[in-house]
Amino acid sequence: MDPASSPGSRDGRSTGLDSLSTATRRVGPRPRVGRAPRATPHPGASAVDIVSWNVNSLRSRMPRVLEFLERADPDVVCLQETKVVDELFPRETLEEAGYHVAFHGQKTYNGVAILSKTPIEQVVMGIPGTEHPEARVIAAVVEDVMLLDLYVVNGKEVGCDKYDYKLEWMKDVATYVREQFPMDEKVVVTGDFNVTFDDRDVYDPEKWRDRILCSKPERDALAEIMAPGLQDGLRKHNDEAGVYTWWDFRTFGFKRGNGLRIDHFLLSPPAYDACTGVTVDLEARGGEKPSDHAPVICTIA
Repeated sequence: MDPASSPGSRDGRSTGLDSLSTATRRVGPRPRVGRAPRATPHPGASAVDIVSWNVNSLRSRMPRVLEFLERADPDVVCLQETKVVDELFPRETLEEAGYHVAFHGQKTYNGVAILSKTPIEQVVMGIPGTEHPEARVIAAVVEDVMLLDLYVVNGKEVGCDKYDYKLEWMKDVATYVREQFPMDEKVVVTGDFNVTFDDRDVYDPEKWRDRILCSKPERDALAEIMAPGLQDGLRKHNDEAGVYTWWDFRTFGFKRGNGLRIDHFLLSPPAYDACTGVTVDLEARGGEKPSDHAPVICTIA
Protein backbone atom coordinates (compact mmCIF):
# COMPACT_ATOMS: atom_id res chain seq x y z
CA MET A 1 0.00 0.00 0.00
CA ASP A 2 1.20 3.54 -0.63
CA PRO A 3 2.48 5.65 2.29
CA ALA A 4 -0.84 7.40 2.87
CA SER A 5 -4.44 6.51 2.25
CA SER A 6 -7.57 8.60 2.27
CA PRO A 7 -10.21 7.92 4.89
CA GLY A 8 -12.69 5.46 3.45
CA SER A 9 -16.17 4.26 4.16
CA ARG A 10 -16.96 0.57 4.52
CA ASP A 11 -17.77 0.14 0.83
CA GLY A 12 -14.33 1.40 -0.23
CA ARG A 13 -15.34 4.80 -1.57
CA SER A 14 -13.32 7.86 -0.65
CA THR A 15 -15.01 10.44 1.50
CA GLY A 16 -14.95 12.72 -1.55
CA LEU A 17 -17.87 10.82 -3.09
CA ASP A 18 -20.42 13.54 -2.37
CA SER A 19 -18.33 16.28 -3.98
CA LEU A 20 -17.65 14.07 -7.00
CA SER A 21 -21.35 13.42 -7.36
CA THR A 22 -21.98 17.15 -7.42
CA ALA A 23 -19.16 17.72 -9.90
CA THR A 24 -20.49 15.17 -12.35
CA ARG A 25 -24.22 15.66 -11.94
CA ARG A 26 -24.60 17.82 -15.01
CA VAL A 27 -22.57 15.45 -17.22
CA GLY A 28 -24.25 12.18 -16.33
CA PRO A 29 -26.25 10.19 -13.80
CA ARG A 30 -25.17 10.02 -10.16
CA PRO A 31 -21.94 8.01 -9.77
CA ARG A 32 -22.62 4.44 -8.70
CA VAL A 33 -20.72 1.82 -6.80
CA GLY A 34 -21.91 -1.69 -7.51
CA ARG A 35 -21.76 -2.43 -11.21
CA ALA A 36 -19.84 -1.30 -14.24
CA PRO A 37 -21.22 1.25 -16.70
CA ARG A 38 -22.90 0.15 -19.92
CA ALA A 39 -22.28 1.84 -23.24
CA THR A 40 -24.91 2.91 -25.77
CA PRO A 41 -23.99 2.38 -29.46
CA HIS A 42 -23.45 5.54 -31.50
CA PRO A 43 -23.77 4.56 -35.17
CA GLY A 44 -21.50 6.51 -37.46
CA ALA A 45 -19.44 7.97 -34.60
CA SER A 46 -16.14 9.52 -35.73
CA ALA A 47 -12.71 8.53 -34.47
CA VAL A 48 -11.95 9.34 -30.84
CA ASP A 49 -8.51 10.14 -29.42
CA ILE A 50 -8.27 8.82 -25.85
CA VAL A 51 -5.29 9.85 -23.72
CA SER A 52 -3.86 8.23 -20.61
CA TRP A 53 -1.53 10.42 -18.57
CA ASN A 54 -0.07 10.17 -15.09
CA VAL A 55 0.35 13.89 -14.44
CA ASN A 56 2.06 13.53 -11.03
CA SER A 57 0.06 16.35 -9.39
CA LEU A 58 -2.58 17.96 -11.55
CA ARG A 59 -2.45 21.42 -10.01
CA SER A 60 1.34 21.57 -10.20
CA ARG A 61 1.20 20.40 -13.81
CA MET A 62 -1.80 22.48 -14.93
CA PRO A 63 0.13 24.75 -17.36
CA ARG A 64 1.54 21.66 -19.08
CA VAL A 65 -1.87 19.97 -19.13
CA LEU A 66 -3.56 23.00 -20.71
CA GLU A 67 -0.74 23.31 -23.22
CA PHE A 68 -1.17 19.65 -24.18
CA LEU A 69 -4.97 19.92 -24.46
CA GLU A 70 -4.65 22.87 -26.83
CA ARG A 71 -1.91 21.28 -28.93
CA ALA A 72 -3.12 17.68 -29.14
CA ASP A 73 -6.87 18.41 -28.90
CA PRO A 74 -7.80 14.97 -27.50
CA ASP A 75 -11.42 13.91 -27.13
CA VAL A 76 -11.00 12.03 -23.83
CA VAL A 77 -8.25 12.20 -21.22
CA CYS A 78 -7.79 9.70 -18.40
CA LEU A 79 -5.56 11.16 -15.69
CA GLN A 80 -3.77 9.42 -12.85
CA GLU A 81 -1.96 10.63 -9.73
CA THR A 82 -3.88 13.89 -9.65
CA LYS A 83 -2.98 14.35 -5.96
CA VAL A 84 -5.88 16.67 -5.17
CA VAL A 85 -8.94 16.41 -2.95
CA ASP A 86 -12.24 16.72 -4.78
CA GLU A 87 -13.03 20.10 -3.24
CA LEU A 88 -9.89 21.60 -4.80
CA PHE A 89 -10.05 19.86 -8.18
CA PRO A 90 -9.57 22.52 -10.94
CA ARG A 91 -12.94 21.79 -12.50
CA GLU A 92 -13.68 25.29 -13.77
CA THR A 93 -10.33 25.63 -15.54
CA LEU A 94 -10.81 22.35 -17.38
CA GLU A 95 -14.41 23.14 -18.25
CA GLU A 96 -13.25 26.45 -19.72
CA ALA A 97 -10.86 24.42 -21.86
CA GLY A 98 -13.87 22.58 -23.29
CA TYR A 99 -14.07 19.42 -21.19
CA HIS A 100 -16.64 17.72 -19.00
CA VAL A 101 -14.96 16.31 -15.91
CA ALA A 102 -15.37 13.44 -13.46
CA PHE A 103 -12.88 12.90 -10.66
CA HIS A 104 -12.07 10.83 -7.61
CA GLY A 105 -9.31 12.21 -5.42
CA GLN A 106 -7.60 12.35 -2.07
CA LYS A 107 -5.00 14.49 -0.36
CA THR A 108 -1.34 14.23 -1.39
CA TYR A 109 -1.48 10.80 -3.03
CA ASN A 110 -3.23 8.92 -5.83
CA GLY A 111 -6.31 10.40 -7.55
CA VAL A 112 -7.88 9.69 -10.95
CA ALA A 113 -10.01 11.74 -13.32
CA ILE A 114 -11.68 11.61 -16.73
CA LEU A 115 -12.01 14.61 -19.05
CA SER A 116 -14.21 14.45 -22.14
CA LYS A 117 -15.47 16.81 -24.82
CA THR A 118 -18.77 14.91 -24.76
CA PRO A 119 -20.82 14.06 -21.67
CA ILE A 120 -19.43 11.55 -19.19
CA GLU A 121 -22.07 9.09 -18.05
CA GLN A 122 -22.51 6.33 -15.48
CA VAL A 123 -19.49 7.21 -13.34
CA VAL A 124 -18.37 4.48 -10.93
CA MET A 125 -15.59 5.04 -8.40
CA GLY A 126 -13.39 2.43 -6.79
CA ILE A 127 -13.57 -1.34 -7.23
CA PRO A 128 -17.12 -2.40 -6.33
CA GLY A 129 -17.34 -4.93 -3.54
CA THR A 130 -13.90 -4.17 -2.12
CA GLU A 131 -12.65 -2.05 0.75
CA HIS A 132 -9.58 -0.47 -0.86
CA PRO A 133 -9.60 3.10 0.49
CA GLU A 134 -7.31 4.82 -2.04
CA ALA A 135 -8.64 6.88 -4.95
CA ARG A 136 -7.17 4.76 -7.74
CA VAL A 137 -10.08 3.71 -9.96
CA ILE A 138 -12.79 5.48 -11.93
CA ALA A 139 -15.02 4.01 -14.64
CA ALA A 140 -17.45 5.73 -16.98
CA VAL A 141 -19.11 5.65 -20.39
CA VAL A 142 -18.19 8.18 -23.07
CA GLU A 143 -20.28 7.77 -26.21
CA ASP A 144 -19.98 4.05 -27.09
CA VAL A 145 -16.80 3.37 -25.09
CA MET A 146 -16.68 1.84 -21.61
CA LEU A 147 -13.66 3.36 -19.85
CA LEU A 148 -11.78 2.03 -16.84
CA ASP A 149 -9.05 4.40 -15.63
CA LEU A 150 -6.54 2.83 -13.21
CA TYR A 151 -3.67 4.03 -11.09
CA VAL A 152 -2.17 0.70 -10.07
CA VAL A 153 -0.35 0.34 -6.75
CA ASN A 154 3.42 0.80 -7.18
CA GLY A 155 4.47 -1.97 -4.80
CA LYS A 156 7.79 -0.39 -3.74
CA GLU A 157 9.97 -3.52 -3.92
CA VAL A 158 9.53 -7.21 -4.57
CA GLY A 159 8.68 -9.17 -1.44
CA CYS A 160 7.57 -6.33 0.82
CA ASP A 161 4.07 -5.80 2.23
CA LYS A 162 3.28 -3.15 -0.38
CA TYR A 163 4.23 -5.59 -3.13
CA ASP A 164 1.88 -8.22 -1.73
CA TYR A 165 -0.87 -5.62 -1.53
CA LYS A 166 -0.25 -4.65 -5.16
CA LEU A 167 -0.82 -8.24 -6.29
CA GLU A 168 -3.98 -8.47 -4.17
CA TRP A 169 -5.25 -5.18 -5.58
CA MET A 170 -4.58 -6.26 -9.17
CA LYS A 171 -6.44 -9.51 -8.53
CA ASP A 172 -9.48 -7.47 -7.45
CA VAL A 173 -9.22 -5.42 -10.65
CA ALA A 174 -9.12 -8.66 -12.65
CA THR A 175 -12.32 -9.81 -10.97
CA TYR A 176 -13.97 -6.44 -11.67
CA VAL A 177 -13.05 -6.60 -15.36
CA ARG A 178 -14.08 -10.23 -15.72
CA GLU A 179 -17.46 -9.82 -14.03
CA GLN A 180 -18.58 -6.37 -15.17
CA PHE A 181 -16.94 -5.38 -18.46
CA PRO A 182 -18.39 -7.42 -21.34
CA MET A 183 -15.86 -8.11 -24.06
CA ASP A 184 -18.44 -7.63 -26.83
CA GLU A 185 -18.52 -3.90 -25.93
CA LYS A 186 -15.85 -1.32 -26.75
CA VAL A 187 -13.97 -1.58 -23.47
CA VAL A 188 -10.85 0.51 -22.86
CA VAL A 189 -8.89 -0.25 -19.69
CA THR A 190 -6.11 2.29 -19.37
CA GLY A 191 -3.85 4.07 -16.93
CA ASP A 192 -0.57 3.77 -15.10
CA PHE A 193 -0.23 0.03 -14.47
CA ASN A 194 3.20 0.19 -12.83
CA VAL A 195 4.03 -3.04 -14.70
CA THR A 196 5.95 -3.75 -17.89
CA PHE A 197 4.90 -6.54 -20.25
CA ASP A 198 8.31 -7.87 -21.30
CA ASP A 199 11.91 -6.95 -22.07
CA ARG A 200 10.89 -4.70 -24.95
CA ASP A 201 9.38 -2.32 -22.40
CA VAL A 202 12.60 -1.96 -20.38
CA TYR A 203 15.69 0.04 -21.34
CA ASP A 204 18.01 -2.40 -19.52
CA PRO A 205 16.21 -5.73 -19.09
CA GLU A 206 19.01 -7.43 -17.16
CA LYS A 207 19.31 -4.59 -14.67
CA TRP A 208 15.56 -4.71 -14.04
CA ARG A 209 15.18 -8.50 -14.11
CA ASP A 210 12.75 -9.60 -11.36
CA ARG A 211 12.72 -6.11 -9.81
CA ILE A 212 9.63 -4.08 -9.04
CA LEU A 213 7.59 -3.19 -12.18
CA CYS A 214 9.24 -6.10 -14.02
CA SER A 215 8.73 -9.16 -11.83
CA LYS A 216 6.94 -12.28 -13.03
CA PRO A 217 4.15 -12.16 -10.41
CA GLU A 218 3.30 -8.58 -11.47
CA ARG A 219 3.26 -9.55 -15.12
CA ASP A 220 1.13 -12.59 -14.32
CA ALA A 221 -1.31 -10.30 -12.47
CA LEU A 222 -1.47 -8.04 -15.53
CA ALA A 223 -2.15 -11.07 -17.71
CA GLU A 224 -5.00 -12.03 -15.38
CA ILE A 225 -6.61 -8.61 -15.88
CA MET A 226 -6.37 -9.17 -19.64
CA ALA A 227 -7.59 -12.78 -19.55
CA PRO A 228 -11.25 -12.08 -20.45
CA GLY A 229 -10.09 -10.84 -23.88
CA LEU A 230 -8.20 -7.56 -23.50
CA GLN A 231 -5.20 -6.95 -25.78
CA ASP A 232 -2.29 -4.51 -25.68
CA GLY A 233 -3.27 -1.73 -28.08
CA LEU A 234 0.26 -0.50 -28.75
CA ARG A 235 1.49 -3.90 -29.93
CA LYS A 236 -1.16 -3.97 -32.65
CA HIS A 237 0.82 -1.22 -34.36
CA ASN A 238 4.37 -1.36 -33.02
CA ASP A 239 6.26 -4.53 -32.12
CA GLU A 240 9.63 -2.86 -31.51
CA ALA A 241 11.53 -2.41 -28.26
CA GLY A 242 12.27 1.05 -26.91
CA VAL A 243 8.80 2.59 -26.63
CA TYR A 244 8.68 4.04 -23.13
CA THR A 245 6.16 6.08 -21.14
CA TRP A 246 8.03 6.75 -17.85
CA TRP A 247 11.52 8.02 -17.10
CA ASP A 248 12.94 8.47 -13.60
CA PHE A 249 13.57 12.11 -12.62
CA ARG A 250 16.30 11.10 -10.18
CA THR A 251 18.54 9.50 -12.79
CA PHE A 252 17.80 11.96 -15.65
CA GLY A 253 16.22 9.03 -17.42
CA PHE A 254 14.53 11.06 -20.17
CA LYS A 255 17.76 12.70 -21.34
CA ARG A 256 19.53 9.34 -21.29
CA GLY A 257 16.72 7.38 -22.95
CA ASN A 258 16.39 5.15 -19.90
CA GLY A 259 12.68 4.49 -19.65
CA LEU A 260 10.02 1.88 -19.01
CA ARG A 261 6.64 1.32 -20.65
CA ILE A 262 4.20 1.07 -17.75
CA ASP A 263 1.22 3.06 -19.11
CA HIS A 264 -1.02 0.92 -21.27
CA PHE A 265 -4.20 0.69 -23.30
CA LEU A 266 -5.86 -2.70 -22.87
CA LEU A 267 -8.64 -3.14 -25.41
CA SER A 268 -11.57 -5.52 -25.81
CA PRO A 269 -11.93 -7.17 -29.26
CA PRO A 270 -14.29 -4.46 -30.66
CA ALA A 271 -12.04 -1.68 -29.34
CA TYR A 272 -8.91 -3.46 -30.56
CA ASP A 273 -10.39 -3.90 -34.03
CA ALA A 274 -11.34 -0.20 -34.06
CA CYS A 275 -7.93 0.99 -32.80
CA THR A 276 -6.04 2.78 -35.58
CA GLY A 277 -3.01 3.83 -33.56
CA VAL A 278 -1.32 4.15 -30.16
CA THR A 279 1.45 6.72 -29.75
CA VAL A 280 3.50 8.31 -26.96
CA ASP A 281 3.61 12.13 -26.91
CA LEU A 282 7.27 12.75 -26.06
CA GLU A 283 6.92 16.50 -26.44
CA ALA A 284 4.83 16.64 -23.28
CA ARG A 285 7.59 14.83 -21.34
CA GLY A 286 10.19 17.46 -22.24
CA GLY A 287 10.28 21.15 -21.44
CA GLU A 288 9.81 22.84 -18.08
CA LYS A 289 8.28 21.10 -15.07
CA PRO A 290 6.99 17.99 -16.87
CA SER A 291 5.50 14.91 -15.31
CA ASP A 292 7.78 11.88 -15.20
CA HIS A 293 5.25 10.16 -17.51
CA ALA A 294 4.36 11.05 -21.10
CA PRO A 295 0.79 11.02 -22.38
CA VAL A 296 -0.19 7.93 -24.38
CA ILE A 297 -2.76 8.47 -27.14
CA CYS A 298 -5.05 5.73 -28.44
CA THR A 299 -7.26 6.38 -31.45
CA ILE A 300 -10.53 4.43 -31.65
CA ALA A 301 -12.42 4.70 -34.93
